[in-house]
Amino acid sequence: MTKFKSQGFGNTFKNARKGFKLVLKSEMNIRVHVVIAFFVLVLAYILKFSALEFCALLFAIAIVIVSEMLNTAIEFALDSIYHNRYSKMVGMAKDISAGAVMFASFVSVLVGLILFGRHLI
Repeated sequence: MTKFKSQGFGNTFKNARKGFKLVLKSEMNIRVHVVIAFFVLVLAYILKFSALEFCALLFAIAIVIVSEMLNTAIEFALDSIYHNRYSKMVGMAKDISAGAVMFASFVSVLVGLILFGRHLI
């Protein structure tokens, strides 16, 4: 038995939407990622990407956005625990999570170059 009240299936989606709105509102980087993703998907549609190419593109986009959201969650949690005080270990954790976003972004750019290169050349 858990000490937490079961929130129900509908509330789970409500909380998830609230979390996505929160990250869009609070983080400039994720807004940039979402805008770029929109234009990339529009261009892929115009260039008539295959279903498999679209899936690869969607997966690359999702990895970047999910990593950005996890990075934000890590930052919020650590700032909350440490009350925004400086800690070398907190700084290292934040740098590592930011590095994960950067790595995901680089890989996604490579995926985009490969997919779009075939259509534009």
